[in-house]
Amino acid sequence: MGNLVVVGAQWGDEGKGKITDYLTDRCDVVVRTSGGNNAGHTVIANGKTYKLHVIPSGVIQNKPSVIGSGMVLDPVWFVEEMNTLKEQGVKFDNLMIDKRAHIIMPYHKMLDELSEKALGKKDIGTTKRGIGPCYTDKIKRSGIRVCDLINESLFKEKLESNLKAVNKEISEIYGEKPLDFDEIYDEYIKCANIIKPFVKDCSVVIYDYIKQNKKILFEGAQGTLLDIDFGTYPYVTSSHPTSAGVCPGCGIGPAYIDDCLGIAKAYTTRVGKGPFPTELFDKDGDFLREKGFEYGTTTGRPRRCGWLDTVILKYAVRVNSLSSIAFTKLDTLTGLEKIKVCIGYKLDGEVIYDFPPELDVLEKCEPVYEILDGWTEDITNAKSLDELPENAKKYVKRIEELIECKIGIVSIGPKREQTIILDEYFK
Repeated sequence: MGNLVVVGAQWGDEGKGKITDYLTDRCDVVVRTSGGNNAGHTVIANGKTYKLHVIPSGVIQNKPSVIGSGMVLDPVWFVEEMNTLKEQGVKFDNLMIDKRAHIIMPYHKMLDELSEKALGKKDIGTTKRGIGPCYTDKIKRSGIRVCDLINESLFKEKLESNLKAVNKEISEIYGEKPLDFDEIYDEYIKCANIIKPFVKDCSVVIYDYIKQNKKILFEGAQGTLLDIDFGTYPYVTSSHPTSAGVCPGCGIGPAYIDDCLGIAKAYTTRVGKGPFPTELFDKDGDFLREKGFEYGTTTGRPRRCGWLDTVILKYAVRVNSLSSIAFTKLDTLTGLEKIKVCIGYKLDGEVIYDFPPELDVLEKCEPVYEILDGWTEDITNAKSLDELPENAKKYVKRIEELIECKIGIVSIGPKREQTIILDEYFK
């Protein structure tokens, strides 16, 4: 395995945490390049369940783990998450935070909540963790970076300047009480002192690893359909969870990336608002939600569930240059008599096979289904594709044909050992 990008091929929550943890055994370094604590990975290993939001899952195996420049970091959340993981026995000898990563401030979280409230029924459905407003400040060139936070005098200067403008917005536009400078400053300086030993120029660190021929795993967060440009805008995140976001998210060029693995569930889920062509509102949708335990790692919100959408997967293959797919949660489908697969969309009397960029067009799309036979046998202990029931094998092979991308990994449960490797590349 070379330097590998792992991305979500749907709307996130595809099981990236498990696959990243599994592949960490085969790599030397884990790097995360986008998003913040609006994303969540659940990893089951060593008899424990780890919930990660901003810290790369490589820390579980004590591998060098990098929070890249493209991420946004809530220092208070980071310290709490680190302490929780330490209580579970996780070591932080090899964690690094890029100097260029931007800092989520209390006013970002407040503005996130206030703007969502002001939108009413037209709200985006954000996690209210301040992600969007933080990225807004980054683009406006008024953001505070990690290198600013650990410089007390510079942090004080930037906080004073930003808070003056933000408090005016909070009080005059939203009619809320302004935030207190001293309270924010004191809390964040305490966090800065804890964070400081981890801070490095990670672009240099990663490049040095590459020159040493170390294998790097670029850990994805969220999914392709949540990309700020190529997702279902505006119901998207504020960064680039597609493979193209990796390079600016850690400071290396595309020539250093060897392959890209897309993670896709054997069905489709979504959290938050926005169109979802294959969404189910019947007993099959309830079956997928309860059997797959489809509740958000970050928010606890029940996920919207639907049949697998190969229009979306083909789109993900194209925009990410996916070389293979890790097909997860196949075990969740066990017990269904019939399984539907969306192979196209019916739009104004015609069938289309490309994912449309316009939200109003997507809302009018009706799924065109192919129906496959299900299976009832327990598959969670299978060690190879041959050990799966015939209909489960047919399902995997049919999806591979429809999306025109090889399936290299099949996950049949949350544990590391419940993983079937089909591609020698990942062995």
